[in-house]
Amino acid sequence: MKKLSKIWIGAGIIIVVAVITWLLSNNKEKRQITFDKAKVESANIQNSITATGTIEPVTSITVGTQVSGIISKIFVDYNTVVKKGQVIAELDKTNLISNLNTAKANLASAQSKLNYEAANHSRYKTLHDKGLVSDDEYENARLNYLQAKESVATAKETVQTAQTNLGYATITSPIDGVVLSKEVEEGQTVAASYSTPELFTIAQDLTDMRVVADVDEADIGDVKEGERASFTVDAYPNDTFEGKVTQVRQEATTENNVVTYEVVISAPNANLKLKPGLTANITIYTAEKQGVVCVPSKALRFNPSEETVGDYKIADCNGKNKVWTIEGNTLKAHQVQTGMTDGTHTEILKGAAKGTEIITGITEITGEEPQEMPQEQSPFAPGPRRNDKKK
Repeated sequence: MKKLSKIWIGAGIIIVVAVITWLLSNNKEKRQITFDKAKVESANIQNSITATGTIEPVTSITVGTQVSGIISKIFVDYNTVVKKGQVIAELDKTNLISNLNTAKANLASAQSKLNYEAANHSRYKTLHDKGLVSDDEYENARLNYLQAKESVATAKETVQTAQTNLGYATITSPIDGVVLSKEVEEGQTVAASYSTPELFTIAQDLTDMRVVADVDEADIGDVKEGERASFTVDAYPNDTFEGKVTQVRQEATTENNVVTYEVVISAPNANLKLKPGLTANITIYTAEKQGVVCVPSKALRFNPSEETVGDYKIADCNGKNKVWTIEGNTLKAHQVQTGMTDGTHTEILKGAAKGTEIITGITEITGEEPQEMPQEQSPFAPGPRRNDKKK
């Protein structure tokens, strides 16, 4: 019985050893490493930021009135093309004409009083010089004459003001342009006692528009005048419009604890597609380089270890930025000097020639699905095994 038990135990041990040997040999045969590669080549790289803004005319003027009254006539409507000096509206002039006539009458009265006081002053001066009137009488006549002169000057200013106000009743366009808005109708009363009423808004040139974008404070440091910009509007989703940054305004705007700065972008509008008030989705290209030598950015993050490269040897260098190539059975590191990056590609200034094939990652094939092995070394992961031993 004991002999039979020993036989079964021995057979079991043999079976376990055989299974383990088979599994190890099977895994070794299935484990296969392949390297993902890319070539050092020319590419266009660019950095950009995004923002939203509103399209508006470069020059637009709000036309108002400095006098109160009733709108008697309006000569323009929305989208009317106007010339500088063209009459676009008139206020009722009845009261203004009456004020002017009253001012003129007061001026005539003041002038008559001045003529009398001038003659009276002249008589008193003659009598005073002969000693026939007292100094007090002469000074009184002289004072009346001077007051009459001041009254005439005041009356003239009143006439001038009345004439100016009458002129304000005729409203003209200050520029050549197009009427964008009309805020009043004939018969409406406007009051200019406290503020200037807005009657019309006139845009000077709708073929020359601009976009005023709100740029986040985190991005404003990269925005400079002259940088290229592109934008789209919902009205024409398939069209992309081009422009340039023409102004970066210094004043900050804070809304809901979000700080933004206004950036003005030119928007040529020869075909008149862009309309004032449209919302624009803007991309500002803060840095651009054409045809520079680049590598995929992930190639610079690739960091092999003995655990991941199998039977390949590693020839590392002390460079901070490096790319790896395969030379026979060895992975060799090459120190490079990097320039601009857009996140996907990184410019190579020195250390890797155009056309060089470099490693971007490792893929392990285990007999099932290919699995991409870690390309970046975590600072918390153990480093590669060292062969040197302390003696």
